[in-house]
Amino acid sequence: MYPHERSLVEELKEEPFVIIGVNSDDLEDAKKAVEENDLTWRSFQNQPKDAKQSISGTWAVQGWPTIVVLDREMKIRYRGHDGEAATKIVRELLER
Repeated sequence: MYPHERSLVEELKEEPFVIIGVNSDDLEDAKKAVEENDLTWRSFQNQPKDAKQSISGTWAVQGWPTIVVLDREMKIRYRGHDGEAATKIVRELLER
């Protein structure tokens, strides 16, 4: 999945497009993954220490990875596990 995400970030760098990651790893493992996989996008801990609730709980994530595509009005346009389907929606949104 990371190579696909990296290619999208590069391809769409001039577009109104961002990737935001949420990880469930402990902080040290997450930092290691960012470094080893050359992740250039923001990534948040699912439930940082002392947080009252998790991001996955708030967003009702049932499995990892879950991809959510939001449009400019923050409306969910795709929610699922298929990177190709999500990419298709992103491209359609950017054509408008």
